[in-house]
Amino acid sequence: NIGINPTRTGIIDILQAMGGDLKITNQREVSGEPVGDILVKSSKLRGIEIKGDTIPRAIDELPVVAVAAAYAEGTTEIRDAKELRVKESDRIGTMATHLKELGIQVTEFDDGMDIVGGRPKPPPQGAIFNSHGDHRVAMSMLVAGLAPDKEMQVFDTECIDTSFPGFVKTLSELGCRIAASEKE
Repeated sequence: NIGINPTRTGIIDILQAMGGDLKITNQREVSGEPVGDILVKSSKLRGIEIKGDTIPRAIDELPVVAVAAAYAEGTTEIRDAKELRVKESDRIGTMATHLKELGIQVTEFDDGMDIVGGRPKPPPQGAIFNSHGDHRVAMSMLVAGLAPDKEMQVFDTECIDTSFPGFVKTLSELGCRIAASEKE
């Protein structure tokens, strides 16, 4: 039951252009909106240019696209996304900072960033990332934390309930180890 309204499927198009193996199946309508099931298989991603009319269709998903770009081969260029500066946080600045903390080369621009992919280095044990109260940044950094072998912390994750109340539970059901902790 994933919404596949063409105005909101930019992330699917982006990940497919990066080489992601995603297929939409069982397409149907629910309450007048197109929905489907998305089958995802592990695949190698490559850097691409993301700009123009793709941006409005993926504006809220660009923080997690930046995480995917950190694992892609080559450079991913995100432009025309100046709106990210005035969301719940400065998503360009925040994500650029956090990716750099993971050892990823990021060049920040007023309207986006270039991300030189590769495998991010594991954060130092107990690395702490702050969501700055931004649900998209919180979810993106939790996703970034799925790959390293070392523990990392993302603070201020209560904001996730704004857009995906079951996010942590869903990740846990998929086998991810996520635990709540108190701020220091």
